Amino acid sequence: MMISTICIIAAMAMNMLLAASNYRTIWGYIIFDRIDIQCEITPLSFEELSRRAPGESSASIRERVVRARKIQEERFREEPSVHCNAQMTSRLMRLYAEPAAADMDMLREAMNRLQLSARAYDRILRVARTIADLEGSEHIQRHHLQEAIGYRNLDRSDWAERGV
Repeated sequence: MMISTICIIAAMAMNMLLAASNYRTIWGYIIFDRIDIQCEITPLSFEELSRRAPGESSASIRERVVRARKIQEERFREEPSVHCNAQMTSRLMRLYAEPAAADMDMLREAMNRLQLSARAYDRILRVARTIADLEGSEHIQRHHLQEAIGYRNLDRSDWAERGV
């Protein structure tokens, strides 16, 4: 999983999140209903922090986000009040976020193995569609699904037992 992808998708979602201010508190945790990415990030070691390798520039990240948003706006231009993947209905998801049959089998296996909730299914597909848009891919591919599945850590049935 790429940390930059997490940041990009989070930035794309922040506008809607701030406007909605729709959250609830459970056992001291704030869970935002409109956040589709839930992942644990381990701290970086000193060696990783002190590495001087150049990363992707903010300008190039911004360009990818702008391109992805334009792709989504074009995709949903005929749909009233739908402007981005986060707003897709079930009908739109069947049109634009349906993986290939082999990839659907992989998703089914992951859902069963990781004991993901039913709600996670739609969220995984929405995030996979956004990852594909960020890459400029017309269709969701297996690696898009795999990355999106990895972002559902807190939706697993055992999250409370893991102490998250």
